[in-house]
Amino acid sequence: MMNNYRTTDPEFMERFEHFAFDEVVNEPGQELEPVTRHMAILAALLGCQGIDTFWEELPDALDAGVTPVMVKEIVYQAVDYLGIGRVLPFLKATNEILMQRGVSLPLEGQAATTMENRLEKGAQAQADIFGPQMLEAWKAGHINRWLAANCFGDYYTRSGLTLAQREMITFCFLAAQGGCEPQLTSHAKGNMNLGNDKAFLIRVVSQCLPYIGYPRSLNAVACVNKAAEG
Repeated sequence: MMNNYRTTDPEFMERFEHFAFDEVVNEPGQELEPVTRHMAILAALLGCQGIDTFWEELPDALDAGVTPVMVKEIVYQAVDYLGIGRVLPFLKATNEILMQRGVSLPLEGQAATTMENRLEKGAQAQADIFGPQMLEAWKAGHINRWLAANCFGDYYTRSGLTLAQREMITFCFLAAQGGCEPQLTSHAKGNMNLGNDKAFLIRVVSQCLPYIGYPRSLNAVACVNKAAEG
């Protein structure tokens, strides 16, 4: 689809493709291994609502080694940070692309909690990321309880992605949608607690920049720096 723009907008495409697919990808010290890079881009496209580009990116991500399970986990987790109103078109696109490629749906289940233990397991996941004080954070109110049981208990505990990978994609959801700088700083710190250090997060921002633009990328870098100082 992007090939059409090489005919209608050749000067733009010459510069965009050089920047996004050569200069950014190969910038010394800012490279990411392909699976991680494509995961970050998919999450960023969800965050910035880049559905048309998502249709272009997902086949490339699958070809690069991102598995169907990993893609589904990225899309599912996005609901907690973007809401179903913004995620549903991406779930539809994911299903259509996977079925076009011969993938049988539904995929193998990845749930690791029950309705009975989702709150307990979710609070533990929060504590694993942010520290033991989070074990009691759900008691602060019903939204905090939902956050522990639903966001972390229903999604973060699922198999298919590691906890560090889940924190990385959350960082991308928040950076790409903008206006979530307090949460972005907190999740930058959460990433660092799990081994996704400052240099890694700067690489993630760098690889997402062509998809989310300079203002949100610079804001994300500022949040990473703030988290590193804390």
